[in-house]
Amino acid sequence: MAVPATMSGVYLTRHGGPEALEWREDILVPTPGPGQVLVRVAAAGVNNTDINTRVGWYSSGVTSATDDVNQEVDAGGWGGALSFPRIQGGDLCGYVEVAGHGSRFTAGQRVTCPINLPRPRPGNPTGFIALGSEIDGAFAQYCLVAADDLYDVTESPLSDVEIAAIPCAFGTAENLLTRAGVSAGHKVLITGASGGVGLAAVQLAALRGATVWGITSAAKAEVVKSQGAIDTYDRDDPLPKDTFDVVIDVVGGPAWPNLILALKPGGHYAVSGAIAGPIVEADLREIYLRDITIHGCTHQTFDVFGRLVEMMNAGCFKPLVSKTYPLRDIAKAQEDFQSKTLPGKLVLVP
Repeated sequence: MAVPATMSGVYLTRHGGPEALEWREDILVPTPGPGQVLVRVAAAGVNNTDINTRVGWYSSGVTSATDDVNQEVDAGGWGGALSFPRIQGGDLCGYVEVAGHGSRFTAGQRVTCPINLPRPRPGNPTGFIALGSEIDGAFAQYCLVAADDLYDVTESPLSDVEIAAIPCAFGTAENLLTRAGVSAGHKVLITGASGGVGLAAVQLAALRGATVWGITSAAKAEVVKSQGAIDTYDRDDPLPKDTFDVVIDVVGGPAWPNLILALKPGGHYAVSGAIAGPIVEADLREIYLRDITIHGCTHQTFDVFGRLVEMMNAGCFKPLVSKTYPLRDIAKAQEDFQSKTLPGKLVLVP
């Protein structure tokens, strides 16, 4: 079947609330050039980074939690100012529709890619761009992706919806665990453990042979334990001191000092999110006198996502997807996501 000239999708027209999202049915379908692939989107996950980008939370001028952003922002994307309109969506599962010259892909292959795409440059070896931020993403019927960023997942036993739940959440989680050096026998504490990244980190840390605890609400404790945690702490519970080898944090906010104290001397703290607030209070003595290592984790080396794809294709894990939505219901999906009532992932279907 011939590729249509136009497609439906969602434009982000500016930073702001859900009203900044515009459903369109006249978006031009991009044409792949050499080394590019036009992917027909089968499913696209909902992520906190989509909402962070929409509201402009990545701006250095924003100091509140994601849910409390209520100000005008100019440069609120991962890499600063965005070009509008922008098609968001960093979680892609789709099928190759048209492969540009030299792309090594053929029509019909099922593919996915990481959300943050390595773009090293002189003086910036960890440079990257983000799918759905610096370039158009998966919240449309078609998505244009560089062939070098795509991975074949045709043979994976997972469904399209399940694969669309993986790139951001599991990619971020695997990167956090890799940077912190999590291995068999480690005691690992994971914040936001019932969310997409948190639940992925629980599964992947358990697969590494670590003993895992999660921080979550009492209502979601059994879900977290079903994914590999041996126990959980409520968000308001006191944490034991000098206990964990590694803390994996995607929450930040006022609880941050207690996370540092919960680490054993010589422990590792890895962070890749701060939905409860990016500004924290630190006692530096609790860090340097106890030899705590802090890892800021966004850039991913190719082997991180490559390893994840191998596990996907082997069926080593299965993401928890609580609900799917038609793409045009993106505002409702993001509202449900922000309510934090549903564990795991929410996924949009064009």
